[in-house]
Amino acid sequence: MAKKVDFVKSLKELSETDLVAKIREDEQRLKKLSFAHAVAPLENPQSIRSLRRDIARLKTELKKKQLGF
Repeated sequence: MAKKVDFVKSLKELSETDLVAKIREDEQRLKKLSFAHAVAPLENPQSIRSLRRDIARLKTELKKKQLGF
């Protein structure tokens, strides 16, 4: 739980361009993880879920910055 709170707090300090870059990077990582999981089961399949949620948090923070909240 503390990791999530720290992650969200660190997002508020990033600029829009940093957020976009991080989103692209994490989406690439998600594609690679999904492909690897399709080929052979991952040791920790929950990592896909947590990465998807992190991407959603990044997109939410980006939208907040774009809207001025």
